[in-house]
Amino acid sequence: MQHRYAVQWPDVRRVSTHTITIGIRIRYRNAYHGAVGAKSPERRPDLAAMLAPLLRELVAAEEPILEAHGVTMWGYVVLLALDRSSMRTQAALAAAIGADKTRIIRTLDDLQDDGYIERRPDPDDRRVRLLAITEAGRRVKDAVQGEIQRGEERWLGELSTEERRIFLHTLERLTPRDWG
Repeated sequence: MQHRYAVQWPDVRRVSTHTITIGIRIRYRNAYHGAVGAKSPERRPDLAAMLAPLLRELVAAEEPILEAHGVTMWGYVVLLALDRSSMRTQAALAAAIGADKTRIIRTLDDLQDDGYIERRPDPDDRRVRLLAITEAGRRVKDAVQGEIQRGEERWLGELSTEERRIFLHTLERLTPRDWG
């Protein structure tokens, strides 16, 4: 199956990679900003184009909170997932949070060393480890989550009560359900 795209690429023999990158960024930025105020649904920006700047700001705001509690972003994601559904395998957890199962082992080691999670052998299959959040892990997760959500008021405070309700409801509907 062959796809056709209506993209015009510059003549690469005549321009440097830097120029191409800048040109693409400028066209992308102009397309985004030109569409932001558009009323027609066909002219709206892509979801990623709208969400990416907000997500970068949110992550930057969360980092000092996570650091103050001695938890990494991946550690926090693991604690959130385990709090929603305890006693899952490492492979199931990795799939649920979108992480490579070999990559999260160090995160799980750190969380276990800190007393935030437990790993137990599965009674049905000794090769498998079951994970569960501990009370200490839940306390840290709750503290981090509370501080993060208080910080989110910087953005949510820009919305009316009704806009906020609709925005949060819409995000919940669009969020993948495989976390729990």
